Amino acid sequence: MTDSRITLILGGARSGKSTFGERLAKESGLPVTYIATANAKDAEMERRIEIHKSRRPAEWSTWEGAPRDLPDAVAGMKGVLLLDCMTLWLTRLFLEDDIAEKGSEDAWQTEETEIRALVEALCKSPAPDAKLIIISNEVGFGLVPPYLMGRRFRDLQGRVNQLCAAEADRVALVVAGCPLWVKGTGEE
Repeated sequence: MTDSRITLILGGARSGKSTFGERLAKESGLPVTYIATANAKDAEMERRIEIHKSRRPAEWSTWEGAPRDLPDAVAGMKGVLLLDCMTLWLTRLFLEDDIAEKGSEDAWQTEETEIRALVEALCKSPAPDAKLIIISNEVGFGLVPPYLMGRRFRDLQGRVNQLCAAEADRVALVVAGCPLWVKGTGEE
């Protein structure tokens, strides 16, 4: 891995973005902490989580905590921090206080501002010698959702990805398992 402090890996569902991020973490030769953001709410999600767990080397640490605790937790971690994934973390925040259904635009804007502040804190929180790899879905390539909650989530995910990309030294878009570097390079 290069001297990059933050690497953002974007892609669609089943694009290979997590596998690519895992490969970068393994190749670093540094201790890895896998930051698991998924919530197993049903059997299908439990299976997805198990697939991800089965790919992780035994020596990797795992952090599974409350979504709002993430920036503070990351500040104390060393080595490579593999956050998989920003989209599920954002979903948990989005649904935590039922913010998607807030009636007024002012209430929604307040919540969005708080979430964006958490993302900014997350990107600034790794120790100087830590490397943060963020996996996130690129949801803006699809259709405009026909309902308010979907549009709010899609728009917020796009803004969160932009915030992360602005802080990142490298950004890759993974399509069909192939990374395309859109900021920085994959060179070591």
